[in-house]
Amino acid sequence: MPPLYFSSFEVSRQAFYRVRLAAAIVNLKPIVPGHVLVIPTRPVPRLADLEHDELASLIASVQHVGRVIERDGKAAGQTVPHVHFHLLPRKTEGDAFPNNDDSVPLRVDADEDRKPRSAEDMETEARWLATFFEPSGVDV
Repeated sequence: MPPLYFSSFEVSRQAFYRVRLAAAIVNLKPIVPGHVLVIPTRPVPRLADLEHDELASLIASVQHVGRVIERDGKAAGQTVPHVHFHLLPRKTEGDAFPNNDDSVPLRVDADEDRKPRSAEDMETEARWLATFFEPSGVDV
């Protein structure tokens, strides 16, 4: 399988779900446990830059990955110029955002308390998350 890039960063080892036109990767600085990103496999800076088949695969992947991670279970400022979706699992009790709208003003790029994780930690999480998905290779 060819390398996967998130903008100019190679993230193949962080991927836990991958189809021809979309992928899901673990987050370098998660806001909550299970915070992942769903991205097109072709690096593009804006949603409008996607071809129709890429957009369809991306949205189908967001829906599929979201359903799976919700089993265990903001609008984030875009700091990397590659269209992507953040999926943050929510809990009915003990959630990081007690009120749904509390997440909206969150400035993820200004949060100094969140430290980047190691490549090994992200790869371990990606391998674990991959166990919840069928073998990749066929678009959803």
